[in-house]
Amino acid sequence: MSIVLVVHHSPTPRVAEIAAAVLRGARTAESEGVEIIERGALDASTSDLLDAAAVIFGTTANFGYLSGALKHFFDTTFNESHAQTKGRPFSYWIHGSHDTTGAERAMQSITTGYGFRLAADPVVFTGDVDADRLQQAEEMGASIAWMLTI
Repeated sequence: MSIVLVVHHSPTPRVAEIAAAVLRGARTAESEGVEIIERGALDASTSDLLDAAAVIFGTTANFGYLSGALKHFFDTTFNESHAQTKGRPFSYWIHGSHDTTGAERAMQSITTGYGFRLAADPVVFTGDVDADRLQQAEEMGASIAWMLTI
């Protein structure tokens, strides 16, 4: 069974809606043998990451950067895992109230260090979490999960 690990920091109802949409999309592939594992950024471990065939990250953009919780996940898993994550498919979502530029730049830099391979368009935006954005998040989650069935 292939595992999609969804690691996120979703402290607000709006961001929790995005996480739920990503998970809803990813879970459409469960009947095809894909297991979806959801972990809060402060609860996810190196073994969770190494067991996953694909990863989806989610975060708020706080003060122009990733959430501290997701950054903590990256800080605590990098040394033990980066040599084994090269080429692993991933995607992400970032939601901010005002600006996501720094958070997206950090996400790209960190995931490049891990050697992850971007496998679905990220969902990055500011403002309202509307039906269109939730649909994009759901489609991204589904894309990552279904690619493991091929």
